Amino acid sequence: MRKVSVIGAGNVGATCANVVARKNIVNNVVLLDIKEGVAEGKALDMWQTASVDYFHTRVKGVTNDYEATKDSEVVVITSGLPRKPGMSRDDLISTNAKIVKEVTENVVKYSPNAIIIVVSNPLDVMAYTAFMTAKLPKERVIGMAGILDSSRYKAFIADELKISPNCIHGLLLGGHGDSMVPLPRYTSVAGIPVQQLIDKDRLDAIIERTRKGGGELVKLMGTSAWYAPGAAAAQMVEAVIDDEQCFHPVAAYLDGEYGLKDLYLGVPIILGRQGIERIIQIDLNKEEREMLDKSAESVKATLETLKGMNILD
Repeated sequence: MRKVSVIGAGNVGATCANVVARKNIVNNVVLLDIKEGVAEGKALDMWQTASVDYFHTRVKGVTNDYEATKDSEVVVITSGLPRKPGMSRDDLISTNAKIVKEVTENVVKYSPNAIIIVVSNPLDVMAYTAFMTAKLPKERVIGMAGILDSSRYKAFIADELKISPNCIHGLLLGGHGDSMVPLPRYTSVAGIPVQQLIDKDRLDAIIERTRKGGGELVKLMGTSAWYAPGAAAAQMVEAVIDDEQCFHPVAAYLDGEYGLKDLYLGVPIILGRQGIERIIQIDLNKEEREMLDKSAESVKATLETLKGMNILD
């Protein structure tokens, strides 16, 4: 029986579970949350759409019962709190790192062979937290960021050109957030370089909007996005379950790749049954290299804050 578990039944986790169920790629999806009845209710609601949307994946919700997640092939961690008014960046890191550490310990206890996909924020640092806690090979703990960021990038390009985003191939590197590094030189529309189709000033505006894509949604809705992040995590689940061997941008643990070590950062990889099958190292020009190094420094600064809290000791 093929199983995927999603930890955290908030908007992102519930969306991810819902999308995975509709893909019909596993027998069971388990949705777990600490709040009594929330995961059970959302899972039941999803299951009652099965005959409408023609899927047969069983969806089960549980309250803090990690035994129900036993032998999952993939576990998606969305647990954590959003940053609230008055909460400092350090408070957010401390709170979510403790949550992700505890969740990861339980995940590994019941599913020691699982691929772990981390969605919790701040993403790059929470992926590092899960990796250090799980003590699994680096290929099996992956951060979801690049797929979400590139989907926003492609959506904005599609709006500009009035075409389907499915025609667009785009690549981003670096940390998840304002320091991300969109790469126009590696962006194309049906094989045509995007720089031939969009003027530089308009493309620069699209890149800046992509960097601040999450903030734009918070400003509009008063809360973080969930449809796109949940769907992006589900796409990663599908790539692992179906052993797709597809090219995806994700947050991966770097151990010398791109000249960087001991941090999670967005890079292109091949994603399959073993998790990260390999990291793809692309050629970067001087400007791109400088942007990537700057992004890495930003992630390192946040990581040093985490390490100073001694949560991972």
